[in-house]
Amino acid sequence: MGRERSDDERFLRLALRWGKRGLGQTRPNPPVGAVVVKDGRVIGAGYHRRAGLPHAEVEALRAAGPAAAGATLYVTLEPCAHYGRTPPCTEAILQAGIRRVVYGVPDPNPNVSGGGAERLRAAGVEVLGGVAEQACAELIAPFRKFVRTGTPWVTLKLAASLDGRVATANGASRWLTNEKSRAYVHRLRAEHDAVLVGAGTIVQDDPELTCRTRKLKQQPLRVVLDGRLRSPLGARVFDVGTAPTLVLTSESAPAEKVRALEERGVEVARLGGAPEIPWEVVLAELGRREILAVLVEGGPNVAAQAFRARGVDRFLLFLAPKLIGGDGKPVIGSLGVREISEALALPPLRVRRFAGDWLVATEWSCP
Repeated sequence: MGRERSDDERFLRLALRWGKRGLGQTRPNPPVGAVVVKDGRVIGAGYHRRAGLPHAEVEALRAAGPAAAGATLYVTLEPCAHYGRTPPCTEAILQAGIRRVVYGVPDPNPNVSGGGAERLRAAGVEVLGGVAEQACAELIAPFRKFVRTGTPWVTLKLAASLDGRVATANGASRWLTNEKSRAYVHRLRAEHDAVLVGAGTIVQDDPELTCRTRKLKQQPLRVVLDGRLRSPLGARVFDVGTAPTLVLTSESAPAEKVRALEERGVEVARLGGAPEIPWEVVLAELGRREILAVLVEGGPNVAAQAFRARGVDRFLLFLAPKLIGGDGKPVIGSLGVREISEALALPPLRVRRFAGDWLVATEWSCP
């Protein structure tokens, strides 16, 4: 029994690696991976590539072909038993003659959770859940939050000198971190549905906000939070030939500038009359657009706004071995903290080295 459990864990972690290939590409569906194993050998593997395309189970079963009969299917998420954009995976599993199904986590949707496992068991298939559960849960954390709250998973990424400065007094910040850290940021962009910055970042840095280290079927949606619409029309982020762009602004934004952006193919959403758009409103708008995971790349004011609203799920801070001094710009704007007892306490930290830089990471439990 111990040997079988060990094999189950090993093959499910292989399915997990396949599932990670779909990160940032599957919304509004979660990333899922699957492998088909027979006589201790992998005979098929697959992952969910995009909404509307076959699910991971179907991809793996197609790869295995007729040999799938009598085999074990390993899948990171409980197979679905309902009709959506595609037919239920449970029917494909039964038609293939799978003898045993091992999955990582149940479907987080309370309306369908357990239905897939129940359907398979009723048809005589042996079903085992909860294998490599924590790792599989992490893979679908944004989907789980979206199902339960209707808002996206927020990863806040910041970079600072060792003394907590994001730029010099005159705004210079390129390049604060090293090449390895910057390459990891491109990976993060690829794994999220959207990348968000404030107007200050557009004005100061003019970023393109695309992933340039991987060939993606679809680039993440670029989101600019700009209540006063002060971003220059010539900013690189407004070139929609490379990736789509959404501007979140207010009713007080200049109408002629809104028209100019829309003529360039930029989508503009006006969210209320006040130029300071509440973070909750920002997340609700992204959720309405079925954004499951958003990477927030700052700067200091946006970071402070997200923290003040307790609207961050994962916090990533790159630290460069450099000192800028007290006249530099702080990495996070005002949080309104007057006493140490009011400081935002963080969950346990994880630290990872990127050549000479350090990445400090923490994560809050999602709803």
